[in-house]
Amino acid sequence: MKPFAFCPRCATALADRPDGRRACPTCDFVHWDNPVPVVAGIVETPAGVVLVRNQGWPEGWFGLVTGFLERVERPVDGIVREVKEELDLDAEPVDFVGLYPFPQANQIIMAWHLRADGPITISDELAAFKVVPTAKLRPWPLATGEAVRDWLASRRPGE
Repeated sequence: MKPFAFCPRCATALADRPDGRRACPTCDFVHWDNPVPVVAGIVETPAGVVLVRNQGWPEGWFGLVTGFLERVERPVDGIVREVKEELDLDAEPVDFVGLYPFPQANQIIMAWHLRADGPITISDELAAFKVVPTAKLRPWPLATGEAVRDWLASRRPGE
């Protein structure tokens, strides 16, 4: 996302402050540029973990189900909602996995392990999905891949 150039209140050009923030010299609006909360789910099915490819992602790129947290929504309810919207699955939260900064997109990711079963029907937001057997699942170096890494490390042998 591009930084704000103009004040959303009065349309005056924003100016840089000594603390690195951008502010309006006319009405004192401050663009805090705080990270956006995102929920992510490691969706485990009897066949393995569901990975998804969003529309617009390069061919071969897959990741976890993710979505923006809605206003006044509990984060765990947000990921259950996202799994329903994107995969048409009723998911049961198992454990909170962790918090992961994703500065490249100015996001903070909250990740959960969930279990679900049933046929998958993807939404228009997704281009594809695949189910990876847990024994073959490997983390990737950014954001939700860190959650996969931590979840895999927390599992007991044979799980």
